[in-house]
Amino acid sequence: MKRLAIALLSGAVLLSAGAAVATPPQGSADTLIPRAKIFGNPSRAGGQISPDGRHVSWLAPVGGVMNVWVAPIGNLGAAKAVTRESKRGLQSYFWAPDGAHIIYLQDSGGNENFRVHSVEIATLKDVALTKAGDKVRAQIQGVSKERPDVVLIGLNDRNPQFFDLYEVDYKTGASKLVMENPGYGGFVTDNQLKPRFAFQQVPGGGSKYFRLGADGKWAEAFAIANEDFFTTNPVGFNKDGSVLYWADSRGRDKAALVKMDVATLKTEVIAASDKADIAGLLTDPDTYEPIAYSVNYLKNEWTPLNAAAKADLEFLRSKLPGEVAITSATDDGSKLIVAASAAERPATAYIYDRKAKTLTKLYETRPDLAAYKLRPLWPVEIPSGDGKTLVSYLTLPAGADADNDGKPDKPVPLVLAVHGGPWARDSYGYISTHQWLANRGYAVLSVNYRGSTGFGKGFINAAIGEWSGKMHQDLLDAVDWAVKGGVTTKDKVAIFGGSYGGYATLVGLTFTPDSFACGVDIVGPSNLKTLMESFPAYWRPILEGTFYKHIGDPGKPEDLKRMMAQSPISRVDAIRKPLLIGQGGNDPRVVKAESDQIVAAMKAKNLPVTYINYPDEGHGFVRPENRLSFFGITEGFLAKCLGGKVQPIDGDFAGSSLQVLEGASYVPGLTEAAPKVAAPAAK
Repeated sequence: MKRLAIALLSGAVLLSAGAAVATPPQGSADTLIPRAKIFGNPSRAGGQISPDGRHVSWLAPVGGVMNVWVAPIGNLGAAKAVTRESKRGLQSYFWAPDGAHIIYLQDSGGNENFRVHSVEIATLKDVALTKAGDKVRAQIQGVSKERPDVVLIGLNDRNPQFFDLYEVDYKTGASKLVMENPGYGGFVTDNQLKPRFAFQQVPGGGSKYFRLGADGKWAEAFAIANEDFFTTNPVGFNKDGSVLYWADSRGRDKAALVKMDVATLKTEVIAASDKADIAGLLTDPDTYEPIAYSVNYLKNEWTPLNAAAKADLEFLRSKLPGEVAITSATDDGSKLIVAASAAERPATAYIYDRKAKTLTKLYETRPDLAAYKLRPLWPVEIPSGDGKTLVSYLTLPAGADADNDGKPDKPVPLVLAVHGGPWARDSYGYISTHQWLANRGYAVLSVNYRGSTGFGKGFINAAIGEWSGKMHQDLLDAVDWAVKGGVTTKDKVAIFGGSYGGYATLVGLTFTPDSFACGVDIVGPSNLKTLMESFPAYWRPILEGTFYKHIGDPGKPEDLKRMMAQSPISRVDAIRKPLLIGQGGNDPRVVKAESDQIVAAMKAKNLPVTYINYPDEGHGFVRPENRLSFFGITEGFLAKCLGGKVQPIDGDFAGSSLQVLEGASYVPGLTEAAPKVAAPAAK
C-alpha cells in the first residue's frame, strides 16, 4: 500500500531495549575475522511464523543459495527447504493467509523485474502467480486474513509505467483483473484488498490523492504539498476501513502518527516527537489499530499506547539485549517472532509466547562471529557548517580506544561510509561494513547528511539542488570533525559508498580531490542527465517529487545545465587519487553505462582506475561469491591506500562472476588472482 520509494536502503522496525549485551568468549583484538564470516551467507535469517502458529520459517542456504525453510513450531529439527533456487538467493517471502503456502518474489540477475510464486509447504508444489515476460515487474499490493484465498498483485504488463491490480488465487495461480490503472502512481488498498485511494504526482513535486466513490469513479480528495512528499505517507486502515492511519508532516516539521476519518477526511494526531519522525508502528492483530509507535533519533525508542503493549515491551526489554525487532506475528497475535541485536552482535531470533511470557531461541544469524571481538557503534551528533545536526555513527578499531569511551587514544585511518538513497538513513545496530573495516584497523564513520530520511521534512528539503553542494559539504564537515577530534588525520581518509554513496565517492574525488586519499564507488551514477534518462519506466510517475524536485528535469535546459555541473563526469580532469568501481551488469537503477562512461573518460586521460563488473548482479551484490570477491578486492585497495590489515584475496574468488574490466594492477594480488575468474566470465 505504501508508495514506491527510490532508495538503496530500507529500515527495519526496531524495539529499543536497555539491557546490556552479554559478551561471549572471544578472540583477541588482533584476530583477523575472515570475510566469509561477515559477507558470506548468514546461517539463518528472515524468520517468520505462520498465521495459525503451527510453523516457523526462515531463509537459509541450500548448496550455498538462500532458500525458504519451514519447520513445525515444536520440532525445529524437522525443518525442510520448500523453495528450490539454485543460483540467486531469495530475499523476500511471506506466509499466505492459509498458513499452508509460502509466497516469494524473485528477479533475474538483479534486474528487479520481480516474479511472484507460491509453494505449498506439504507437497512442495510451486505455482507461478505471475507469468508475464522478463520486462514485466510484479509487486505485492496487499495480503490480508480478511481475504484469505487471494493475494493482490500489481503488474505493469499492459503499460510499463503503471501497475494494474489483480487478485490472484495463490493455490492455483488463477487471476482476476481488479482495476486497470488509469495513470496513478500508486493505490492505497484496505484490509478487504479494495482500492480506496490513489495518488498522482503533479508538476513541481506535490501529489493529489483521489478517492474511489460508491459509483466506481475517482474524485480528487486532498493534496500533499511538495514539501511533504517524503514525510507524509499512508500506513494502513483499521479493520472496517473507516480510518486510515498516516505518518504525516503536514502542518509540522516531523512526521506524526495521524488518524484520518475516511468519510470526512478529518485528521487527529495520535503521537508526535520534536526529535525525529515517527519511524515504526505496531498494530493490534484484530482491530489493526496502533498499539505502539517508535521514534528513531540516535537510537530507536518505542512508546506503548495500551497496557498490553507496555507489558510486552517491558518484558522484551528485560530479557533481550540491544534492540529487538518484531518481524512476524500469528493472526491472533499470541505468538511473535522477535530478533534481538546490537552493534557488537548480529541478530538472534526468538519465538515469543505473549500469554506464557516465554522466549524460545529460533536461531543466531551469524553464530561464528561470537568467537570474535566486535566493536561498539557510537552514536554522535556532528554540527554542520550552517548549523544543522548530523546524526552519525562511529566505530573505532581495537586498540584505538583503550578505555572504551568512544574517543580514540590516537588518530587512525578513517573510512567515510556514505549511505545510499539518498532518501534513506543510517541507524544504530550491527553493521557488517563497520565491523569488517574496524577489524582491519580503520575507524568508520557513517553520516546522515541532509536529505537523509527520519529527521523531518526540513532536513530532507534542505538537500534540494545540493547533490554536489551542501550534501557533500556535510560529509566534509564530518571529516573535519573527525580530524579535529583526533579520530584521524587529514591525509588518511577514504570515502566509500553505494548508489548515492557511490555518487558521493565520485564527487569527493572530482569536486574536492584533496579531501580523500582514495575512493570506492559501488553502483554510483557519474552523469545525472543519463542517470535520469535511463530510469525504469515504472519510476516515471513519481519522478516529479524525487529526482526532478531535488536535482532537476533533464528536459529543461536551465535544469540540465545545473545537472551537468553537478555530475562527476564533467570534472574527470580533477581526479588525482585512486578509484575502485564496482558495478552490477543488470542494474536497472544505476545502469552499467554510468560506470562505463567515467571509466572511459579516466582511461582516455591515463588516470588510474580499477573497474569490477558482475554480469549477474543488479543494484548491489546479492550472491555471496560476488560480495566476497568485491570486498576482498576492496580490502587490498584500501590497504594500499591507508595501510590497514589484509586477508589475501585469491581464496574468495571461487564461484564469482567477477570481471576485471580495468586496472587489476592497481590492487595488490588482483592481477594474479583475476584471470582465474575474469577470463571465462568475459566470454
